[in-house]
Amino acid sequence: MTSVPDVSPKTPWTEPPTEGEAIEIAAGVLWMRLPLPMKLDHVNIYAFDEGDSWTLVDTGMSSNKSRRILERLMASPLGGKPISRVLVTHHHPDHVGNAGWFQSEHGAELVTSRTAWLFARMLTLDVQEHWPEETLAYYRSAGMDPAFYEARKTDRPFNFADTVYPMPLGFTRIKQGDVFRMGGRDWDVHMGNGHAPEHVTLWSRDDNLVITGDQVLSSISPNLGVYATEPEADPVGEWLEACERLATLARPEHLCLGGHKLPFSRLPLRMRQLIDNHHGALERLMDFMSEPRTAADCFAPLYKREIGAGEYGLALVEAVAHCNHLWLDGKVTRERGANDAWVYTRRD
Repeated sequence: MTSVPDVSPKTPWTEPPTEGEAIEIAAGVLWMRLPLPMKLDHVNIYAFDEGDSWTLVDTGMSSNKSRRILERLMASPLGGKPISRVLVTHHHPDHVGNAGWFQSEHGAELVTSRTAWLFARMLTLDVQEHWPEETLAYYRSAGMDPAFYEARKTDRPFNFADTVYPMPLGFTRIKQGDVFRMGGRDWDVHMGNGHAPEHVTLWSRDDNLVITGDQVLSSISPNLGVYATEPEADPVGEWLEACERLATLARPEHLCLGGHKLPFSRLPLRMRQLIDNHHGALERLMDFMSEPRTAADCFAPLYKREIGAGEYGLALVEAVAHCNHLWLDGKVTRERGANDAWVYTRRD
């Protein structure tokens, strides 16, 4: 996720809720946070009052610590009422991580898109003790720095099962065009894309609330990454298409509940900033590719800042995504270079 100029959202909050506490952001809507063990050190979760229970939107990454915090939240801000439903916006571990725990230990219903559920459950079952050759080949094709590549080869791979609680069979599907009842409101369901396939966004018919998840964020851009599962994917194109479509629904007075950072308003401006930011990055990349470049060569024009070791993996998969977009759009050529890396060159 790259930094994008803040829209100075006109909301009452300059600080997030503290650990184990909640902030009421609308009638019957609570905003809470769970910690993450990474540079982006938190994820937002939201609870919607159903009268005798709650619906929880997103669940944090699976860990004993996060579940202890969730238990504190359930006992205090949530008043001891059960969580009867969990709605997951997309399949990434910081959002789906504790969904299976709520299902198995609390009898909650899981609601999400079909693609999100299939991805999450597939990946939790696909435990790898050693890097698959397909993943190593993907890293070579991206031009990964040799030092990072050699170090990564010797490490145990990250597995979804490390940070996602086992998911039982069964979920309730929501899809594009549905109307979903939650927290005393009717919500129109519109699917995002790019950051994650079939990413759920919800737009209240009864007030100005919008649940954007990670599709649209207030002061960072969603990571748009290509992975070994689909090495020729175009998440940049998919994200741009989804955001242009969703932008037709956006109003300045919307209060947007994102997966990270602060809730924010002025949604039309924010979406235009993010869309323009990616178009600008693509233009800089085109200029940079007047000479042959690998994806790993492209950090400077894309991010305009130094990329540290902790950010390298996400930066690389996003660089591949932007290179793929230009290649699939016919604006650059690619051919195999040293160590099987794809080398991209601007078309004359």
